[in-house]
Amino acid sequence: MTQLLYLENSYLKQCGAIVTEVLPEGIVLDQTVFYPTGGGQPSDTGSFTRTSDGKQFKVTETKKNQGKIVHRAELGLIVGDKLQCILDWQRRYTLMRMHTAAHVLSAVAQNKSGALITGNQLDLLKSRMDFSIESFDREALQTIVHEANKLLAQNHEVTTYTASREQVVQNPAMVKLAAGLPEHITELRIVKIGTIDEQPDGGTHVKNTKEVGSITIVKLENMGVGRKRVYFALENI
Repeated sequence: MTQLLYLENSYLKQCGAIVTEVLPEGIVLDQTVFYPTGGGQPSDTGSFTRTSDGKQFKVTETKKNQGKIVHRAELGLIVGDKLQCILDWQRRYTLMRMHTAAHVLSAVAQNKSGALITGNQLDLLKSRMDFSIESFDREALQTIVHEANKLLAQNHEVTTYTASREQVVQNPAMVKLAAGLPEHITELRIVKIGTIDEQPDGGTHVKNTKEVGSITIVKLENMGVGRKRVYFALENI
C-alpha cells in the first residue's frame, strides 16, 4: 500500500519514493505526495527525478485504480528506481484554497437553507457546487456567499481527525452530501474548519481560512427542481 503523505501534511511539496510497480496505467510508489483525482478535486501533477542519474519524468495525472495510487508518467522507470517526487505546487495550493472555500460555502448553505451538496467540481480558475435548494433565489445565494466570505476572513484553523462511521451518523450536520456516506467505509477522515464546519473529506486543504482569500460568484444556474448551481472563483489573497 502506498503511504499517502498528502493526508498527513498537505504542504509537503516533494518527497523521496521508490517505484514498487510499473503498470500499463502508470507508476505505483511506496509513498507519495501526489493527490489522486477524487471527491471533486482534480489530481496533482508534477515530476519525478530519478536519483541514480538525475533524469526527470513528467507526471501528468494521478488516479486511483483498483485500490492503488497510479501516477501517469513518462516511460522509462522500472521497479526499484529511487525518485524525488516534486509537485506542481502552485496548482496544488490553488486547489487547496478552492477546496477549503467550498467547505465553508457548503456549511453556510446548509445552515441557512438546509441545502445539501448534489454535485461539485473544483478547478483552478473557477469551481462549481450544486445545492439541493428548491427555489432559485439569486439574492439568497448572494447572501450565502457574503456570509461565507465573512467567515473566511476570521482566520479559522483547519485541522483533521479520524472518526467512526457511527460517530458521524450521530451528527447529521457533518454529512453535507445529498448521497450520504459510502456504505463500505467504517472510519472517516474529518476536516474541521474552526467553528464553521466538520465533514468527512479525503482532500487537501489550507491550514487557515485566511489563506483562501474571498469567494466571488462567476455564474448562477438553475439546473432544475432542487438543484441550483453556483460557479465561483477566488480573489487573490
